[in-house]
Amino acid sequence: MEPTPDVAMTKPATRRRGASAEEMSAQQREISVSEFFAKNRHLLGFDNPRKALLTAVKEAVDNALDACEEAGILPDIRVELLQRSETRFKVTVRDNGPGIVRRQIENVFGRLLYGSKFHRLKMSRGQQGIGISAAGMYGLMTTGQPVLIISKTHKKKPAVEILLKMDTSKNRADVVSETEHPEDDGIFADGHGTQVSIEMEGKYQQGRQSVDEYLDQTAIANPHARITFVTPTNETVDFKRGTNELPPEAKEILPHPRGIELGTLIQMLERTDRSQVGGFLQEEFSRISPSVSRDICAKAGITARTWVKQVGHAEAEAIYKAIQEVKIMAPATDCLVPIGTKALLSGLLKEVKAEFFTACTRPADVYRGNPFLIEVGLAFGGELPKDELIRVIRFANRVPLLYQQAACSSFKAVLETTWKNYGISQSRGSLPEGPIVVMVHMASVWVPFTSESKEAIADYDEIRKEMKLALQEVGRKLGIYMRRRQRMRHEGERRSIFERYIGEISQATEAITGTSARRIYDSLLKVAKRKTEEADAVLDEEGRRVKDADPLRKDDSVIILPGRAPGAPEADEAPRSGKVQGKDGLFGDDEPRSTRKRKGTV
Repeated sequence: MEPTPDVAMTKPATRRRGASAEEMSAQQREISVSEFFAKNRHLLGFDNPRKALLTAVKEAVDNALDACEEAGILPDIRVELLQRSETRFKVTVRDNGPGIVRRQIENVFGRLLYGSKFHRLKMSRGQQGIGISAAGMYGLMTTGQPVLIISKTHKKKPAVEILLKMDTSKNRADVVSETEHPEDDGIFADGHGTQVSIEMEGKYQQGRQSVDEYLDQTAIANPHARITFVTPTNETVDFKRGTNELPPEAKEILPHPRGIELGTLIQMLERTDRSQVGGFLQEEFSRISPSVSRDICAKAGITARTWVKQVGHAEAEAIYKAIQEVKIMAPATDCLVPIGTKALLSGLLKEVKAEFFTACTRPADVYRGNPFLIEVGLAFGGELPKDELIRVIRFANRVPLLYQQAACSSFKAVLETTWKNYGISQSRGSLPEGPIVVMVHMASVWVPFTSESKEAIADYDEIRKEMKLALQEVGRKLGIYMRRRQRMRHEGERRSIFERYIGEISQATEAITGTSARRIYDSLLKVAKRKTEEADAVLDEEGRRVKDADPLRKDDSVIILPGRAPGAPEADEAPRSGKVQGKDGLFGDDEPRSTRKRKGTV
């Protein structure tokens, strides 16, 4: 056996030659935003075929609604899904909006991060200028087919048909063909509109998180829109218009000084056209009057007439600190367009088969200088399932959010609300159980989504606080209705006990005393009614009877449909009637009491 060689005598390993700085720099190049999202399409909501189909429809419909509302047109939108094969679909969305001018079609549908909404502080569905371009990019990647756009801007102008592909390496669109198509004028009944068709890989499946659910919820939050949906099985679903009133137009506002950071303030000072600091503050920000501008400058140790070019880093930091100390009005809220209590109730009534509806709109608040407001709608009872957890539907700027529910501030606010206070059973750390649909809507000039796919609202403390306050407000109204319904059921049971026995008591008393059974029956029935009326009466703090004690009767934010209430006297559970004696009832000529219904209200 040979001796083991000494460790020092072993041959050293060959050292790997590393790349030089010059070689590494030669491999570096700029990455196009289109290239980045093409490789990371899951960030935009195209991570599986079913979700990709939904995302494409969502982006096209959102753009159509925004365009129609900005042009002052009641939206009439048609969505068609044509199934080419088992995994391939052609998505077509047509609207009656103002159309798109020819020179902008390539930019709108063929460039990522291009649009008119990112730089404006104004409520809108789109924010980033990614959605519809990303849908076309996904279709091109999965099927190789270009996007087809037909646009008509005026009755007297022919429709223009554009076929384009996206060049992801340059983030721009290449036009495959461009033709005028007067024969396409017939598809735009109003003489203007846009139609986009994208062929893509997808999967159509009904149920939760589907195209059907998205359109259903869109109809709730946008009752002024009419949406026609043609399914892959050629079935037509029509979501009718709930109101003919367009929502008010949102106004653009300037940034609020409390929402900016020091670096942003320095950049604004470098780019402004204003020559003096006072004019810069008044013209570049909202809610800064001449007096507020002077206060800020005084606290910063400068004057309103200080030249902007003389402001260095130290002066900019002093201005920033002064802004935090000076009292400034909250941002204006005319940049927001809430759905409104009336429209919320209209949308819920149209799509949800319940018996009790209520809604509320909170006053506007601010997060990071951005104005926002919260709205909540609630539907209870009726045909909603009783043995399931309540359903939470979430919206941001009237757009349904169907994915990432657990990560959304709306869902967390519902989870943290104590529903037991309002008569709804709830286990610790989970959603309550009962026949309830809760709708939470956030309207803001800039919704803080957790990702580019816009599926969940970030959990800011100010936002969650407002959501919980709105949920508590509708919860209190639900609690009043639940207690009243329980009290009425109890009183109905008391009445049924009276009615069950007074017939026999009347006959037995007649046999003993000879007094007419009918007279005794009427007297006892009158006593029973008087006793139940006293039991139903509500007294004030001084013991006096309140004539109209129902706090929901005059509340415009509450709608009650007694006919849908399974436990309501007007529905299918009328109080049990008295005993029937003889074929003609207790007194011969009377209607059998089993066929009578007690009159009342729910």
